[in-house]
Amino acid sequence: MPSLRSLTGTARRPANRPAAGQADRHRDDEVLLDVPDARLAPVLVAAADGDHGPAAALLSATRATAEWDARDRYLTGLAAFALNRDDWLSGWLASSPRDPDALLVAAGLAVLRAWDSPARAELLREVGPLVGAAAAGDPRDPVPWRIALDHASGVHATHTAFESLWEQALRRSRWHYGCHVAALRYLSAQWHGSHRECFDFAEQAADDAPPGSLVRALPVRAAFAYLLGGGQPAAVPGRIDAAADRAIALSAGYGPGDALPAEVRNLLVYVLISRERWADALEQFRLIGPAVTSFPWARLSDDPLGRFLELRGAARALAAPEGARRDRPGRARGRGHYA
Repeated sequence: MPSLRSLTGTARRPANRPAAGQADRHRDDEVLLDVPDARLAPVLVAAADGDHGPAAALLSATRATAEWDARDRYLTGLAAFALNRDDWLSGWLASSPRDPDALLVAAGLAVLRAWDSPARAELLREVGPLVGAAAAGDPRDPVPWRIALDHASGVHATHTAFESLWEQALRRSRWHYGCHVAALRYLSAQWHGSHRECFDFAEQAADDAPPGSLVRALPVRAAFAYLLGGGQPAAVPGRIDAAADRAIALSAGYGPGDALPAEVRNLLVYVLISRERWADALEQFRLIGPAVTSFPWARLSDDPLGRFLELRGAARALAAPEGARRDRPGRARGRGHYA
């Protein structure tokens, strides 16, 4: 892959897919936010009792099998849990201060805590040594480098400094989704780049990625950043529809309710609704099922689950041909600028 700065590409829009399949019929009270999968759920139960052993075993297993995308997702869940209950992590670090998995969670938690603070850049600079320690933990692991890329964005690192981290990430895993998302964020207009740079990077990465890689859906993330930043769908309809089509193709390769593409599917729903592609959106709601990710809905509303259910109801109402003639409720509206 070329350097981050020089990535360019031309969008190629695939033919439109057929109309969506049957509607998701999970009741509203069956839908839950950020449900942990079967591997993470017992780990969180143990952590709530102060036991770090299952977390250590889970993250160690993901390193042993090079499940980097799953590892990143489990790290995110553990760091979010530790925001309010970090006693188990303190015990883990006390007993194994050089454990690369414990260091990874500590770095992820530190960046997460700093991110939403008004003093973000200052706090992130203070936790730089923690991020560095995590990166030194296992030379094969790309996930600490995803954290380092997020950290670099938050401290307003130069393009040269960011590219150096990006190269380190690619050496460890060429197609790690989280690192690509971090690079996309840096290149977005809301951060240190532009909408054009964001789309160009995402489209070329998707072109190059192997079948089944989450990176193939990266353009839908660029489309989300564009829309949330106030861009109008009519201004770049070809790029937005092409991004949606790529993500639909990726989503079709995974089963309903699969945790790995869950966030991609939630993002895709938002983009499809922005294009009023109600039947396609309804099919993605079916594939998401009862498990909803906070992102992107927490960027749209203080009630992310309620927003999801509102838009799912709109898709159910408007997916039928006669629905297109009704008033269009529930258009996706952003309230933030972070993608």
